Amino acid sequence: MEQYRKTPRSRRLDYNSGDYFITICTKQMVHYFGEIHDGVMHLSELGGFVERQLMEVEKYSELIEIPVFVVMPNHVHAIICVGREPALQSTDVECSQRAPNPALRGNPQEQRAVPLLSRYINSLKGSVTKYAKNRNIKFCWQPRYHDHQIRGKRDGNNIADYINHNVDRWNDDCFNRPPMVKPYLLQAR
Repeated sequence: MEQYRKTPRSRRLDYNSGDYFITICTKQMVHYFGEIHDGVMHLSELGGFVERQLMEVEKYSELIEIPVFVVMPNHVHAIICVGREPALQSTDVECSQRAPNPALRGNPQEQRAVPLLSRYINSLKGSVTKYAKNRNIKFCWQPRYHDHQIRGKRDGNNIADYINHNVDRWNDDCFNRPPMVKPYLLQAR
């Protein structure tokens, strides 16, 4: 019997529209994207590539906008605004079609529905991994990502402030900890 991971995405959200606060981390919290010195983020080659990908989001989809983001040594924070794709109207059936395990889908014969936000994150992670591999840069993402649906203007402003001042607060950041392993010990995926 094939094993399926449980999806971490909320069943109440369709992820095809709305504003989301996203955090994507590197595997083992390794500082692949650069270092912070004297309150300034100094991007590595890979960190610069991540930043360019986030700035050029319109190349992926005109339905995705990233108004605020920050690339940190071992993670990325972004507000991602997802527009409504006409063909993907939210329904209970559609949400049930997102389950990785076909037996848990409303219609097991239909293909899994992957929401626009997840497709974009997968594309971003894939392009960074491919870039690293083509340049022989050892690199791995942590599996999955964290999302939080932004609930109103106040929530969005607080998150934007957090992102904009993340470098300044690095000394107190929960992600600022030594990596569990050294980068040269990790196998590239």
